[in-house]
Amino acid sequence: MHDVLIRNALVLDGSDRPGRHGDVALRDGRIVAVGAVAGSARQVIDADGRALAPGFIDVHTHDDLEVLRNPDMASKLSQGVTTVVVGNCGISASPVRIRGEVPDPMNLLGEAGDFRFADFASYRQAVEAARPAVNVAALVGHTALRQNHMDRLDRAATAGEIAAMRAQLRQSLAQGALGLSSGLAYGSAFHAPSSEVAELALELPRGGLYATHLRDEFGGILEAMDEAFDAARAPQAAVRVSHLKCAGIDNWGRSREVLHRLDAASGSQDVACDCYPYAASASTLDLKQVTDAYDILITWSEPEPAQGGRLLADIAADWGVPLLEAAIRLQPAGAVYHCMDEADVRRILVHPLTMIGSDGLPRDPRPHPRLWGTFPRVLGHYARDEALFPLHTAVHKMTGLPASRFALGARGVIRAGGCADLVLFDPARVRDTASFHDPVRAAEGIDAVWVNGQLAYDGRDVVARPGRFIAPD
Repeated sequence: MHDVLIRNALVLDGSDRPGRHGDVALRDGRIVAVGAVAGSARQVIDADGRALAPGFIDVHTHDDLEVLRNPDMASKLSQGVTTVVVGNCGISASPVRIRGEVPDPMNLLGEAGDFRFADFASYRQAVEAARPAVNVAALVGHTALRQNHMDRLDRAATAGEIAAMRAQLRQSLAQGALGLSSGLAYGSAFHAPSSEVAELALELPRGGLYATHLRDEFGGILEAMDEAFDAARAPQAAVRVSHLKCAGIDNWGRSREVLHRLDAASGSQDVACDCYPYAASASTLDLKQVTDAYDILITWSEPEPAQGGRLLADIAADWGVPLLEAAIRLQPAGAVYHCMDEADVRRILVHPLTMIGSDGLPRDPRPHPRLWGTFPRVLGHYARDEALFPLHTAVHKMTGLPASRFALGARGVIRAGGCADLVLFDPARVRDTASFHDPVRAAEGIDAVWVNGQLAYDGRDVVARPGRFIAPD
């Protein structure tokens, strides 16, 4: 007797092979049979030829505190996402002790009172107690460690401070952290020399994870990539380049040489990247990125909340001031930067070392549509409508590839013994509906999502919260 038996599905098993029609049986949170499955089940579902894939894995999120605040995680389940990796870009919810104001960009995660996890074990316990609807794996942020042990962040750490950071990272890894992340482009980490990151990376086990928001995604991107590869070389750690892009008009068209550098490094190191399917980024309003070369949409502003949803250029024109002066007046604020070329986005998306990550910001009052739309956009717009890659390749980039590259064990594949994280969707109907001006909208065509063998999303609503905390396998 199976718990669930899904019949007559186009099974896309996560391996980058074309789908095959068959059945999938679940019992006790695991996949127990695939193919022509005999026997009965407590629940039998006729897929009627729709696609059944492993649950999607969002390898780049900032859901650290969102899984505790809003454990239903509708923005992810409604896309078919069953596992999120948190702690990216050098910012993490733990281990953190906030003294004074929350440094930028850690304020993307929450306010001072939200950071209540002085060690990684307490964060893990909080996730397990909250039982979010999705599985959670967590990195430890370099910026989080810096602000724990340094009096100010506009300088390099001393030898003693590095030793303290290493000890805290070592403890976090022992308590179930997935690895280390950095966000060297941000002011809170930009002054850290390469040697500081390399010393922290020495705490990673062989094959351990180092995920990085590169120091420069603009003209100096190749040098920034080399810096990341160098940091992981001594410990033989794996490098995951976060939201790989060619930002800035002067950088458009360089994706071929950027990917060539990634390929070259892959000959001697374990390297990969993630990418979101949009030609616009989003973060806090960064004065270094203020330009009239492309549109900058203000998503929120603490001193000027009425300006949220307007272009920076329009705000500056209304105020009769230069762009930079307007940006200073808006601070602290958030922004969407239309800073990429579509051809570069497509070239990076299609590369075999590229996984899909949303980089969504759940606390943003007017979030980038990637928060709700990333995965159906890849399936509907890029795989089906634009034929950028086959459907099974799109699924692989969301499932089998990230599961193997982020050491997530038996997830990301449909095979006997695998974890029963599954998404049932209609390849003909699936599409993102979130837009830059109406971003909080669920996808169409995602018909059911199972997490650890339990139905969590029925195509309309979140119906259960069966997620777990995932430590490295």
